[in-house]
Amino acid sequence: MALPVREQVTYWGAASAVFFALLWFLGDVMTPFLIGMAVAYFLDPVADRLERIGFSRVLATVTITLAAVIVFAIAALVLVPKLIDQAVSLINIAPEMARQFQAFVTERFPALDDNGSTVRRTLVAVGDAIKSRGDELLNGALASLAGVVNLLLLVVLVPVITFYLLMDWDRMVAQVDKLLPLDHAPVIRRLAAEIDASLAGFIRGQVTVCLILGAFYAAALSLLGLNYGLIVGFIAGLISFIPFVGSVVGGVLAIGLALFQFWGAPWMIGAAGAIFVAGQFLEGNILTPKLVGGSVGLHPVWLIFALSALGAVFGFVGLLTAVPIAAVLGVLIRFAIAQYRDSRLYKGLTWHHVALEDEAREGDDT
Repeated sequence: MALPVREQVTYWGAASAVFFALLWFLGDVMTPFLIGMAVAYFLDPVADRLERIGFSRVLATVTITLAAVIVFAIAALVLVPKLIDQAVSLINIAPEMARQFQAFVTERFPALDDNGSTVRRTLVAVGDAIKSRGDELLNGALASLAGVVNLLLLVVLVPVITFYLLMDWDRMVAQVDKLLPLDHAPVIRRLAAEIDASLAGFIRGQVTVCLILGAFYAAALSLLGLNYGLIVGFIAGLISFIPFVGSVVGGVLAIGLALFQFWGAPWMIGAAGAIFVAGQFLEGNILTPKLVGGSVGLHPVWLIFALSALGAVFGFVGLLTAVPIAAVLGVLIRFAIAQYRDSRLYKGLTWHHVALEDEAREGDDT
């Protein structure tokens, strides 16, 4: 006999409360496990594909791990130092760029040269604020990263956890499937498939899109000769999960920097903008349709809210769990809406009487 709905809600609510309590009290402890789980989930389709071509699960996991270690080592030794150097240099030069912009504006609009002018004071303040706030932001981000994900977790613990989770992923999923309540197993499996589709579409697809776009922007701007092209491409790729935002922000930054560096060569400034137009075309017409598809179900506004809310409440752990929780809640909300639309509360007594008349008419016909 199935449990009453009220008792089921109580049990599931208690389980959710325990989950969020663990995030609150064991956040720092859970961080490497959550990162390892996310990486294993991301790489599981690769391991499955290697198995289909003849690899054992252990050999597939070892192959993926070695490839990941090589990529991480190259990034840590080559890309990360350059990114930090360009970010620091860009923050330090921002006041000078603001002063040059001020001189450019006052040259063409002499009335703004008045020391008491609001525009002049604003331009000076903007340059100083960018430098001070930029230093604080960069130092704070580095300090937080060092405090939350220290060297030991990055180098030792996370790869070990990822290795074992990736090796046993299919087995763990099968064990969880055996523990599902028999009355609700079909519905839970269907909802889990929808959640997996949302996560796969966003995490696997969108992260891949962001990496490709970031690499494209950084490489194209560097080949163009734009100073700080690497950091601009990195920023544009990082926020490309929000439609149009990555290309717009990156394009504004690149064109702004190109104006100061290539003032006498308008075609170079146009080329900087054209790179982001090409990137937007590539994203909208090729990358997103092929890698993400239309079944994600995670609206950008909903995703931003989840990142902001969970990040504010649970810190770094909240940021790690924001996307999965947003996907789960999105699927459950759509399921609840479908149940509501199929209920008498939505359809009302008129529909109920019509349904009874239809049933009676079908009985008479038979």
